[in-house]
Amino acid sequence: MITTAPPVLQAHSLSKTYDSAHALVDAGLTVHPGESVAIMGPSGSGKTTLMHVLSGIIQSDTGDVVFTPAPGHAPVNLATRTSEQRARLRREHIGFVFQDGLLLPELTALENVAVARMVAGVPRAQAQQEAAGWLGALGLAGYEQRRPGQLSGGQAQRVAIARAQVTGPAVVFADEPTGALDSATSEAVLDALLGSTVSRGAPLVMVTHDEAVAARCSRLIRLQDGRVVHDSAGVHA
Repeated sequence: MITTAPPVLQAHSLSKTYDSAHALVDAGLTVHPGESVAIMGPSGSGKTTLMHVLSGIIQSDTGDVVFTPAPGHAPVNLATRTSEQRARLRREHIGFVFQDGLLLPELTALENVAVARMVAGVPRAQAQQEAAGWLGALGLAGYEQRRPGQLSGGQAQRVAIARAQVTGPAVVFADEPTGALDSATSEAVLDALLGSTVSRGAPLVMVTHDEAVAARCSRLIRLQDGRVVHDSAGVHA
C-alpha cells in the first residue's frame, strides 16, 4: 500500500549514452514506500539501464538519484557518491533478484541467504538464524541444506528472494525475476516477491516483458528509446 511517507527514490533528468547510443534521455521517476512498479518497453528501450542507475550500479551522465535508505535517514544523492560508497549502500539497503537467481552453486540455500548478512559483519550464527527465518517464511523450511542444483527453478528464485530480503532493504529491484519460469511457477514466485516486499512497506521495482506480471503491480512505467513515455501514476509523455 502506498503511504504518505517521503519517497524512497527520486530520479530527475537522467541521461546515459553508450558509444553515441542514447540508453536514457531525460528520464525521471519517483518511487514511494509500498509501491510495486513494473518497468516495460521493447528491447533496447533502456529498462535495465534505468534500473542500474536507480540502484547505483552505474551512474548516469546527467541527472540525480536521491535515495532515502531508511525512515529518518538523510537522503543520499547516488549521482555524487563514489563507486565504493554506492556499493556499500547496495549491500546495506538495496535488495536484488535476477532472472537466473545468481545463487552461488557451491553454497547451500541457507548459506546463500546468510552470506548477504555476513558480508555486512553479522556473526555467522545470527546470519544463519535470520536466513532460516526468511527461507521458512517463503515456504522453504526443510530445504536449507540443499544446493541450487538440487532445487527447482521456482525454489531457487525463492532462495534469491530470501537473500534479497534478509538485509531488510529499503527497496528491492528485480530484473525479469519470472522470465525463466513456467506460468504456474511464475505466479507463485511473484506472490512471494510481492508479499515479502510490499507487505513490509518497501517498494518493488521490477523490469519485465510479461504483461501478466506487470498487471500484478500497482504502477506501470513504459520506456521507448530511453524516454519514459507512460507512467500510470499520472505522468504521460
